[in-house]
Amino acid sequence: MEPLLRVENLQIEFRTLRGILKPLCGISFDVQRGQVFGLVGETGCGKTLTGLSVLRLVPKPGRIIAGHILLEGQDLLVKSESEMQQIRGCQISMIFQDPSSSLNPVFTVGSQIVRVIRQHQHSTEDQARERAVEVLGAVGLPDAQRLMASYPHELSGGMQQRVMMAMALSCEPALLIADEPTTALDVTIKAQILDLLQSLRNRLNLTILLITHDLGVIAETCDCLAVLYAGHMVEIGSTADIFAAPLHPYTKGLMSASPHRANRGQPLAAIRGTVPSNPGTLVGCPFESRCGLAFDRCRVDKPPLFQNGKAHQSACWLQSAGGEQ
Repeated sequence: MEPLLRVENLQIEFRTLRGILKPLCGISFDVQRGQVFGLVGETGCGKTLTGLSVLRLVPKPGRIIAGHILLEGQDLLVKSESEMQQIRGCQISMIFQDPSSSLNPVFTVGSQIVRVIRQHQHSTEDQARERAVEVLGAVGLPDAQRLMASYPHELSGGMQQRVMMAMALSCEPALLIADEPTTALDVTIKAQILDLLQSLRNRLNLTILLITHDLGVIAETCDCLAVLYAGHMVEIGSTADIFAAPLHPYTKGLMSASPHRANRGQPLAAIRGTVPSNPGTLVGCPFESRCGLAFDRCRVDKPPLFQNGKAHQSACWLQSAGGEQ
């Protein structure tokens, strides 16, 4: 079955005064219809940049230098900018990390949602307003008619995030990209937003690309996940397989450093060292300098993704045949 979204060998570079930086170094993954697919990794690994690439919104001076991004079989990288403007918000929508900076403070919530709807659908002002009230109700906001006249600063952080979700869903996109949708929220509101995402996924058969550094969020919501490190894909598979038996030393390190271990009375283990500043210059395994299991080959050869079982892959030489050192 053809995936809804296929990313193949995606590479990005930034030309700066300090030289060429390459933050994404050839990542590939498929997102099936109706699936919640997670991208996880620490800050700076390339998660958000991957989401922006799908929308062709890589910030300048960055540019995509290689790869393919296929939505329902069509390569988005060959589309014109005018074609992409129709795709953004209609076929693909994105919820950004900070709703307070994503909503325009000088326009009402209703006018912002109406504008999105009218930009992508042939509807009258009244039809667009009716649809806006409908989607505000669908994301669990009470008294949607009153909220239409509210300004963003009059809403709590959780309500702002629900407004962003309503805006993203207003044109019934095939794919929703959610970039750290619970980062700025307290624990109670975070749980409500995650429950809402699951509910919307089930009701609308929504496909979600969920970007997060929180393994707890991944465990609760995702069917499959890809672990990114320094612009490289280091592990990919079903959430159940990876949580049951993580293969890559970085994935094991993330799980050992998760605050959820402390909640269960287990000790936390830090990952030593820091993320490489320019992943594109690395010769061997990108995690080699921080890995306690590294051996000579890790320093000179970059490992491919090795298959382990039906749909579980890890980019570690220890997973190669025999794991020779």
